[in-house]
Amino acid sequence: MKFRDGMWLVAEGKSLEYAEEVYSVTPREDGKALSLLCPTRKITQRADTLNLSTLTVDVGAPFDGAIFIEVTHWLGALNPGPHFDLYPAGKPETSHSSITTSEKTTTLKSGSISATIKTADHDFDIRFHATDGSKELTSLLNRSVGIAYGPAPSNLMQTSDMRNLHHYIFTQTTLGVGESVHGLGERFGAFNKVGQAVTLWNADGGTSSDQAYKNVPLWISSRGYGIFVDTPDKVELEIGSERSCRVQTSVESQRIKWYIIHGPTPKDVLYKYTILTGKPGKVPAWSYGLWLSTSFTTSYDEKTVNSFLEGMKGRDVPVEVFHFDCFWMKAFHWCDFAFDSEMFPNPKAQIARLKASGLVKKVCVWINPYLGQASPVFKLAASKGYLLRRKNGDIFQWDLWQTGMGIVDFTNPEAVEWYVGCLTELFDKGVDCIKTNFGERIPSEDVQWHNSSLSPKKMHNYYAFLYNKIVYEALQDRFGENEAVLFARTATAGTQRFPLQWGGDCESTPEAMAESIRGGISLGLCGYSYWSVDIGGFEGCPPPWIYKRWVAFGLLCSHSRLHGGNSFRMPWTVDNDDTSEHGCSKTLSKWTALKARLMPYIFAQAQDSAEKGIPLSLRAICLEFPDDPTSWFLDRQFMFGDSLLVAPVFEESGAVEFYLPAGKWTSFFTNQKKTGPGWFKEQHDFDTLPLYVRENTVLVLGKWGETRTVYDYAKSVEICLYNTKPGAKATIVDCNGTEAGVLEVGEDGYIVDQEFLTGAWHVTRDGRSGGHSKK
Repeated sequence: MKFRDGMWLVAEGKSLEYAEEVYSVTPREDGKALSLLCPTRKITQRADTLNLSTLTVDVGAPFDGAIFIEVTHWLGALNPGPHFDLYPAGKPETSHSSITTSEKTTTLKSGSISATIKTADHDFDIRFHATDGSKELTSLLNRSVGIAYGPAPSNLMQTSDMRNLHHYIFTQTTLGVGESVHGLGERFGAFNKVGQAVTLWNADGGTSSDQAYKNVPLWISSRGYGIFVDTPDKVELEIGSERSCRVQTSVESQRIKWYIIHGPTPKDVLYKYTILTGKPGKVPAWSYGLWLSTSFTTSYDEKTVNSFLEGMKGRDVPVEVFHFDCFWMKAFHWCDFAFDSEMFPNPKAQIARLKASGLVKKVCVWINPYLGQASPVFKLAASKGYLLRRKNGDIFQWDLWQTGMGIVDFTNPEAVEWYVGCLTELFDKGVDCIKTNFGERIPSEDVQWHNSSLSPKKMHNYYAFLYNKIVYEALQDRFGENEAVLFARTATAGTQRFPLQWGGDCESTPEAMAESIRGGISLGLCGYSYWSVDIGGFEGCPPPWIYKRWVAFGLLCSHSRLHGGNSFRMPWTVDNDDTSEHGCSKTLSKWTALKARLMPYIFAQAQDSAEKGIPLSLRAICLEFPDDPTSWFLDRQFMFGDSLLVAPVFEESGAVEFYLPAGKWTSFFTNQKKTGPGWFKEQHDFDTLPLYVRENTVLVLGKWGETRTVYDYAKSVEICLYNTKPGAKATIVDCNGTEAGVLEVGEDGYIVDQEFLTGAWHVTRDGRSGGHSKK
């Protein structure tokens, strides 16, 4: 929201007041925070203290490497929940904090970051900088903290009745020359957010708009810090778009709180951010295999489902998970958890036969948190108080999506218990994982939650956290802590704890594939380790060339799913069953086999990613190369773990241009070497793309011909050395994620510490073929 009309004028219908000076500084008793009294005019005489607003600015050290800022206008205003679930693993001690004062300043230190507050000369000036003095990060300067009213009151007497006044509070942090801003959830527009106005409000807007399914109030700066806005409320940001040298953050409230988190690297920022909001959960090895979803309009009778899976098997495409989308339930009954009896006369037996056939190992079903009134369960849920109500006591209903649908009220513990019971019945029938769709269009006006103390406006975004948490924990209770898997569309801060997420409804175009990549790398910069996409696009019918390019990209995401809207995504339906080497079926078979061979690398990297709060794939290039200015603008390529660079192809011709950061890089497919930094052009058929291995990498691959995702990752492996130096390492984990051993390159260039390897393992140098081998 813009509050000004250019540099000089106030926006029409608004009034503004700014913190003009720091009048007094009061340390907190524990010595870890300061309270600043900041009047909205400069105080030069006693009479200046009357008839004006003041802002209280609290500055504190919550844990080493982070500082919080909380700006409050009226301290007596309520601060209703919900609030983000912070420090889920426990709050760390603040062991390196202090407060020092001088004649003109007060400095709060919190580990590697400090805030220096000017206390003289009637100025408002707060500088955030590295404690060692090496770098200034950002600042709050003159006219950077304030309140706004809309419509503008003509005198303060009008504020006695706030019912028709909108009250906003805002901060403006400075943007340095050349600074870029990234993150803020799964955003499909330009990767660098400078110049954009961003509203954090979950919405079902597809991938071709400025709306987002997953709004996360965290942004990361190329200057080595991040800012997390601690509210699930609607947050509006003007990122160099009101004042080109500032990021304005505003909320309609009496207070705003945010944390500035020091890196100095973006990986460090994410690690500390996930101390606040939680580490990503770990997901089982089988989930990295291919998921087959057909179209959401499919009729799922047993003969149809078997024909899909037999077709995949006959084309050498192993399927790990089969997903039943919407119509496993009756039309108009979504989502009452009841299998359509015409398609599933005995769903438990049908699922058991499906798994016993060997065509698939796991089964997933689609759900949402709504309930259509045509289902007999609707009256039960309504009578028990399980559904969200309007303020007059009516059940909240509308005809958007499902006729007369209600919304499950997860603030009611009895509703949660009922919902979990429905999930448990699905698990009893053989369901292994859940696609948690929807949860974005949650009303914020004229509604009353069961927990009436909660703010309906804050519940709009926070609902995503509750919904996914309830389903994820039900899966954990049934299958085990690291065996739970979601396929979730909506999210907010902290939802990374309940993996995994996918990118929503994209079109079947190369432009939509690029949008999806931007969304994936942006979400990864908010602490999400796993991400997937509808391979081939959800909307429309992809031509064969787009399908094949998307298959190559999709199998190099952390998780890979074929899914369409009104058209199928089995390869033979796309190209009339072209059986040539470059047909859709052979292309899909080759890429699923490649991902299977990469599993020793992928699964080890996955454990590391979850522990550090960083993305496995799609990982923005800037996370690995933050000192390369170009890396902060790369939005058509990504890292898969710390050693593989992926550049998808967007042209039917196979032409692609990509960037390699500094160092020696080796093509995974050809073993040809390139030296960065620089831009390169290549031409690719459908079975390759620019997949480059970073120098000093020990890349462990499964044996040739391996097509499974779950196997012994230390048996009969190929150990590929890429321009390695003594000390280069690779960790191997077993299929449960437990470390099996560490391979290290010795001073003589050979692999040491290999006792845990079994089978006919071998070593190759300078790529995947030739060189020295040993058993």
